[in-house]
Amino acid sequence: MDVGRTVADRPGDDELTGSAPVPADGATPPSTGSTPVPADGATPPSTGSTPAPAAATGPAGPRGSARRLPRWAPDALVVAGYLALALFVTSGQWGRSDRLFHQTSDQPLFEWMLARTARAVVNLDHPLYSTQVGYPDGVNLMANTSVLGLGIPLTPVTLLFGSQVAFLVAVVGCFAGTATAWYVLLRRRLVDSRVAAAIGGLFCGFAPGMISQGAAHLHMVSLFLIPVILAVVFDVRTDRVLRRGVLLGLLVTYQVFLGEEALFFAVMAAGLFTVVYALTNRATARRLAPAFLRRLGIGAATALVLLAYPLWLQFLGPRHYRELPFNPHAYPMDVLSFLTYSGESIGGSAREAARLSPNPTEENSFFGLALLVLVAVVVIWLWRRPLVRALAGTGLVFALLGLGIRVRFDGVETGLPGPYRLVADLPLLDLAVPARFPLVCIPVIAILLALSLDEVYRRWPKGAEPARLPVRLLWTGAVVAVLLPLAPTPIRTEPALPVPEFIASGEWRDYVPPGRTLVPVPPTSGGEGLTGMFWSARTGVEFTVVGGYFIGPRGPKNPRARWGTPNRPTGALLARVAQSGQVPPITDADRAQALADLRYWRAAVVVLGHLRHGYPVKDTLDQLLGPGRMISGAWVWDVRDRVG
Repeated sequence: MDVGRTVADRPGDDELTGSAPVPADGATPPSTGSTPVPADGATPPSTGSTPAPAAATGPAGPRGSARRLPRWAPDALVVAGYLALALFVTSGQWGRSDRLFHQTSDQPLFEWMLARTARAVVNLDHPLYSTQVGYPDGVNLMANTSVLGLGIPLTPVTLLFGSQVAFLVAVVGCFAGTATAWYVLLRRRLVDSRVAAAIGGLFCGFAPGMISQGAAHLHMVSLFLIPVILAVVFDVRTDRVLRRGVLLGLLVTYQVFLGEEALFFAVMAAGLFTVVYALTNRATARRLAPAFLRRLGIGAATALVLLAYPLWLQFLGPRHYRELPFNPHAYPMDVLSFLTYSGESIGGSAREAARLSPNPTEENSFFGLALLVLVAVVVIWLWRRPLVRALAGTGLVFALLGLGIRVRFDGVETGLPGPYRLVADLPLLDLAVPARFPLVCIPVIAILLALSLDEVYRRWPKGAEPARLPVRLLWTGAVVAVLLPLAPTPIRTEPALPVPEFIASGEWRDYVPPGRTLVPVPPTSGGEGLTGMFWSARTGVEFTVVGGYFIGPRGPKNPRARWGTPNRPTGALLARVAQSGQVPPITDADRAQALADLRYWRAAVVVLGHLRHGYPVKDTLDQLLGPGRMISGAWVWDVRDRVG
């Protein structure tokens, strides 16, 4: 894709095209009658009539001057910095198979998705549906967060190093990739200053909302294609409409397999931005509208053709569901969260953040008072630009939507209606989690900061007289000062329940013939019911398990959503014991039901690993199935002969 600069956003020029753009590679543009100032603020070369004498050269290069770095070297250093920071943020888990990020129920889900995708690639299995969890009903992967767009390219990593490493590589790639993509977009489309673009990209990739989401939700941080999509959508060139429209459709299709929710927010934000920009710069909007609309139409048609079967499967196919298994409206942000620092930031407190957010993975609006004040100053200062007005309007609307149906302040529900109430019943919006709307504010703030830095560097370049130089230094210092408390710390980790040696060593293969299942205990969804899914992920999805942590329908004739598959009586019994630690009286009817459920699951073995209330669960199983055997760190009940 040609991502050359097409937006310069210069005061006094056409904001979408710019009258004198600086080449994207940083080269000095041709002389226009005055000495140009390079984007990085360096002193321009002499433009006098007498050329400077050529420097004497030797084996080591020009004498008296340092060897110049390649033009791509500064950009490479920026990207390397992003990558290093992403590795630092995830450092608590590298080389620690016994640790998970603090939201311990979500990482096993995504590890399983990555491991299952790798297995599907190798075995050419159906990529969007599987019965390897939730047996025999299975799971509609298209209707869940399968992140195929990450799992397929990461297949070699998953096969060679396992699901945990693949998950960490994915998180690192999403952080650094998102930051890099925004850096490139800012550098080529909006600002001349590399420093401004680098800071903007840094905030986009590592803002508190990104860090909190990255601890659990791969689909919410897989945003590296969003800037590319926006670059095509808002491309001001009016030629090659068909080519760019098809490209847009391909990008949107791929983003669907990374994260549909992120794409939905991007579409909403882009639509609102377009409306506000068109109202504030009507001449440019009228000129660009024909090509813009044709490109969108071609892109939508291309994506719909490519996504026809996946979307049918998601909304109408086997194991599709309606609504969500939880109330998304119960997850708003507190007003004070916007003025507070995240628990994952160096200036924040985990306890205070927990009081003002729905949970640790939804700290999406923790920007801090100082940053918001600085952003307000930028908006007032650059208000004459339609771009700034459109950004400010978009960010404000999404921040207000994040307050949910009823406004909360300082941890207390005020009873005041929130703006989200106005749209909460609209299709698709009724499924949105209000706490995630402020994620749109991240790139809005980043672009505004980048524009302000670029404006300062353009007006007061490095070669300006000393009296003006402090303006450049003071503004840069102010931006750094307000961002420093938001700097991320390594994501907190928690101990992971160990995978028993019976599973990890492959000893289970002696007990589970083809076509039969391994029943982890408890065989239910959520919490400790993730056990079997976690074992499956860490061993390459080589055995089939019942239950799991995913969303499916309540039954064949009831499409309302629930977690996992409908409970069998024995699964529900074991789940109650696992949670309460109390062993109920076991009757002959319970034993008969246990055998019926095991036949339904086509079970070969029942396996109990490490549980908080492991011994009460073992006693219950002993009464249901007879005494179990301790084999390589797990209690095992071999039921092959009894199930048939």
